[in-house]
Amino acid sequence: MKLKNKKEENNLQYNLTKNKIKNIFNKTILYLILIIGVVITFFPFYYMMVLATKVRSEIFSFPPPLWFGNSALINLNILLDKLPFFKNILNSVIVSTFATLLVLFFCSLGGYGFAKYNFKGKEKIFFLMLASMMIPPLLSIIPWFIMMRFFGWVNSFKPLIIPGAANAFGIFLMRQFMEKIPDEIIDAARIDGAGEFEIYYKIAIPLSKPGLATLSILTFLTSWNNFMGPLLILQDKFMYTIPVALSKLNGNFETPWGATMMGTALGVLPIVIVFIMASKRFISGLTRGATKG
Repeated sequence: MKLKNKKEENNLQYNLTKNKIKNIFNKTILYLILIIGVVITFFPFYYMMVLATKVRSEIFSFPPPLWFGNSALINLNILLDKLPFFKNILNSVIVSTFATLLVLFFCSLGGYGFAKYNFKGKEKIFFLMLASMMIPPLLSIIPWFIMMRFFGWVNSFKPLIIPGAANAFGIFLMRQFMEKIPDEIIDAARIDGAGEFEIYYKIAIPLSKPGLATLSILTFLTSWNNFMGPLLILQDKFMYTIPVALSKLNGNFETPWGATMMGTALGVLPIVIVFIMASKRFISGLTRGATKG
């Protein structure tokens, strides 16, 4: 009996050790995959910063440079000689910030309306709004430009801010979040004498902060990276946003690649800062918005 118990104990210990080794192996493989994924994701950004410190001859040397050089100030001076670059950064900040604020206001209003009000044709209107998302934006670029010229908005920031203030995606996203707000809270606020806009501002908005954070980051990134619209509308180099300004560095005979990489690195920096500041709410918004109920 003792031998049998000893054998069972040894088998149990063997199975526990085997499972422990298997778990360690699985975790090691998982971490290796994650590390490889992180390296693949961040290497282009690292290499961009490396090239921002190199001159043309070093950039196109073989083997490619993998460590920082000593030409960062040279590239920065070339960039500032060719463009009012810090003014261009300010332009992008202004356009992206105001576009984001308008989108948050109007899309949250629209989302709240679709989520908490019942009116005739509600579902049909919502369906038509979603159907508009299926139209490629480039198909409407010519009518959009004609309208902006008719309004006298060429070479101004208005076409980059106002037309997209109430976009279908933003309204859809905010509707998904605001549908989860219990109707009992809204009804109780109405009984207490709160007005409709007060309910929206003091109840719906605070309870939808993860959704607002998600929409704000997506809108800011889209506006910051917008190239076609600013390229058509903005005609003065002091009005250029970052993507248009960087495209103007491409010359007919020679492109200052080091200066271009320096400008790209400086242009990416505000996006990274914004994402770091709102990343917690952004991730929370994505996970909460992925499910309903």
